[in-house]
Order: sequence, then structure tokens, then C-alpha cells
Amino acid sequence: MTDLQSRRGPVGTASPTGAPAARPAAAPVARPGLLLALVLSGQFMAVLDTAIVNVAVPTIRTDLHASGAALQFVVAGYTIAYAVLLITGARLGARYGYSRLFQSGLAAFTAASLACGLAPATGWLIAFRLLQGAGAALMVPQVMSIVQRTFTGQARIRALGLYSAVLAGGIAAGQVVGGVLVNADLFGAGWRPVFLVNLPIGLVLLAAGGRLLPDLPGDRERGFDLPGLLVLGAALGLLVVPLVLGHELGWPAWGWVLLGASAVMFALFAVVERRIARRGGQPLINGRVLGATALLPAVGAVFMIMLAFAGFMFSFALHQQSGLGHSALRAGLCSAPIAIGFGVASLYWQRLPGRLHRVLPPLGTGLLAVGYPLLGLLLRDGSDIGAAPLLLTAVLGLLAGCAYAPLFARALAGVAPADAADASGVVVTAVQLGQVVGVAVLGSVFLGAVDLPAAARDSGHAMLITAAAIGGAFALAAGFAARAGAAGRRGRG
Repeated sequence: MTDLQSRRGPVGTASPTGAPAARPAAAPVARPGLLLALVLSGQFMAVLDTAIVNVAVPTIRTDLHASGAALQFVVAGYTIAYAVLLITGARLGARYGYSRLFQSGLAAFTAASLACGLAPATGWLIAFRLLQGAGAALMVPQVMSIVQRTFTGQARIRALGLYSAVLAGGIAAGQVVGGVLVNADLFGAGWRPVFLVNLPIGLVLLAAGGRLLPDLPGDRERGFDLPGLLVLGAALGLLVVPLVLGHELGWPAWGWVLLGASAVMFALFAVVERRIARRGGQPLINGRVLGATALLPAVGAVFMIMLAFAGFMFSFALHQQSGLGHSALRAGLCSAPIAIGFGVASLYWQRLPGRLHRVLPPLGTGLLAVGYPLLGLLLRDGSDIGAAPLLLTAVLGLLAGCAYAPLFARALAGVAPADAADASGVVVTAVQLGQVVGVAVLGSVFLGAVDLPAAARDSGHAMLITAAAIGGAFALAAGFAARAGAAGRRGRG
């Protein structure tokens, strides 16, 4: 089989009984490079919008007379809907077709972006942000499924590297793009262009999708696990809402109650899924997916890497803007080296000698566990961001990319294309939850160590404490990565 077929046409689907289907051939497409650019552009917009609104908060507050709590929902509503509905989006793609759901999600995301940009009041803006997150949740899982079913061999590895690069770039670019748009105050529109920028891009992608997306039909006979969807959605919602809003609201008692309830709901979800499987039904997450070689430890390592990466980006931005007095644009530019390093390593790690590939994840995360505390020592005195910290962040980004991209590939290596939707939902949900938990937990570590705005030295001390916590997160990631490598060797044996 070639890395990528060269004609457009349908591809096989999973058996409606839920039994392992025969491994289908890659879906043939005429222009693989353009197809990859299309789906990754959609992914980039979704990631970008997790951060781009942050820099617009002051102008939204002034223009819409929004309260602090309302602004939190403007920022967090997107992330809450996105994280809670990702697994649902993956299953809908498997049932109704990956390309169709990608286009539907993209259309919903684009329309919601327009509505956000035209919102007349805070309540409307919150509602449209929730719809925007729901559209992203429909679109994003299909990206991985399309890659899994369209690319094979080295082409798939390269595609996954680009996926990782887009993920890192989107997180960093959100602040830069948001800062540029808000500072430019295009047509006197203030904060609105941070949403309206998605409109022309979304329309172009929708037009291109009609021509480029392959025919990837869903399996209408496949069962739809509504009880599992409802229980998992409730569990994720109960987890994400207090994590996103907890610090801003002073960690109220109801937040801890919701976190406890989420643990109960996750346990209930496991019971529901086992019962459905025993009855011969089709659970939301197929047992074959969770049993795939190295999937769970690799997902654990990916979760911890994204937790640490997102937590650092959030805390580092706060340190610069509220401690050092940097503008949003400058803070974004100072965050660029780590994102560039992450992206470059994600793209080119496979060019390293083959004997190193197996050890890259545990080695990279182990070095990161040491590197972040070292960065904290460089930042502790509150001095301006000079060449040494920027160079070190670039090296840390390279190490993170060298660990993350192989883990991403390893997590999906043992998954049959018939199970790509379920696996992509699990992996992408872990990535998104890692970002949410990282911002909540590590952001709380930083904000608990300093009252912002603060003197530069006090903010630097908070970065030292946060960097030590990030080092601990990467130490856990190294343990998961080592387990994933061992599981992969057992699977090959």
C-alpha cells in the first residue's frame, strides 16, 4: 500500500455489530497536501479561539459593561462546551460521516463567530461563545479521523507532526493575533474583530471542503450510546466548570461539590459502558480502543504534557503583563520561541536517528522536569525577559515537541482505522482537558503565590514556584511515557 492513495472515493466502515472490522484502505484523495491544509486550518481556528479572546477582555468589559463573572463565562464558555462535547462529536462523525461532520462543525463555528462579533450584550456573547465551542467540538475530532483514514505510513506520521505543530502554534498565536487586532482597532470595532476574523477564513474553508474532503461515509447502523453520552457529558461538565471558574470565584463550596460529583459520574459512566458491552450493545468508547497497545499510558503522558504546556503559557503571560508590564502583543511574541520550538520538533523529530525514536518521550519529558525549574530560577528576580530565558524556552519547546509528537503517534499506532473516531475522541479530549486542568491548577499555583498586579520581583517569585510545579508535572509525564514505551514493545513482541 502506498502512503496515500491518489483517487477520491468511499472507504469501508466498521462492522455494525461492533466486531473488529477488516482494516480499510486509506481513503483516496486527489490533493492530499491541500486536504491536510484544509483540516488543519480548521483545527488551528479552534485552538486559536481558546486564547484569542483573553486580550480583548478589558475592551469587552468597557463596551458591554460586563461584570467580572460574566467576563469569565465569555472566556470559559467556549472551553467548557468544547471539552464537554468532544467525545459526542467523535461519535457523531463515525455515525454520519467524518467529512460531513467536519463541514457541519465548521459552518456552526463560523456562524457563531459572526454572531459573537455582532453580539449586542454580554448575555448574547456568552450564548454565542457556547455555540462556538459546540461547533469546534463537532469539527475537531473529525480532523484526526480524516488523517487516520486518509494517510498511512510515513505520510500519517508527518500529518500527526503537523497536527502537533498546529496545536502548539494556535495556543501561542492566540495572544499575538488578539493583541494585533485589539491594538489595531479596525474600523473602530474594538474587540469584535477577534471573532470576526474567523468569518472569511471559515467561508474559504467551507468552499474548499466541498471540493477537497474525501467521501468518508458513516455507519448509520452503528448504535448511538445515548446513556453513555449523557453520563460522560455530565461528568465532564461537572469537572470542567469548577476548574475553569474556581479561582476567579474564590473556589466556592459548590465548586468542590461539583468536582466530587464528577468523580461519581465518571464511575457511573464506567458502569454504564460495561453494562452496554455485556448486553451486546455498542458503548460510547469501544473496549478495543482502550485495549489498544500503549494507548492509555501514551494518552496519560500527552495529558500531562499539555497540562504543563498550557499552564506555563497562561502563567508566563500573566507574569509578563501584570508583573513586568508587557503589552499583550509583546507577551505573545515572547511566548513565540517555545511554541516555535514545539512546532519544529513536532514536524522533524522523525529525522533524528531511528534508534532515538523510542527513547524520545521519556528522555524529553525527563529533561523538561529539570529544565522548567531552571527557567524559574532565571525568572525569579523579576528582571526583563532577556536572551537567556528566551533561548531556554525555545529549547524547552523543542524537547516538548520531541516528546509529544512521538507519543501522539504511539497512542494511535495500534488503533484500527475502523476505531479512529473513538480513539481520536479520547486523545483530543485528553489534550483539551489537559489544557483546561493546566490553566486551572497551575494558574492557581501562580495566582496563589502573588496578588496581581504585582511588583516584578514578586511575580518572578511566583513564576519560580509555578515552574517547580511544572517540573513535577513533567516528571509524571516521563513515568507515563516510559510505560507507553514498554507497552509498545510488549505489543510488538
